[in-house]
Amino acid sequence: MKKETVQAAISVAKEERPIAELVQLANQFESSIYIEVENRTINAKSIMGMMTLNLMSGLQLKVSADGSDEEEAIRKIQAFVTGK
Repeated sequence: MKKETVQAAISVAKEERPIAELVQLANQFESSIYIEVENRTINAKSIMGMMTLNLMSGLQLKVSADGSDEEEAIRKIQAFVTGK
């Protein structure tokens, strides 16, 4: 299992499109992927779960992945969330 702390550089709060894109990205990987914000851990592959998070620019979040492609999954999720 790999876990990284990331500071969000994009605001996806209450916007469906960026959240849907993040969920689609997470679903490209075999690994289990979770995002933790303010002591809430949500499956990054769940659109309903991700819609409940209030991801805003500047917010610290933890991204964890567990599986055969966890390194790549973390790298791609970090890039998306940081806008790089």
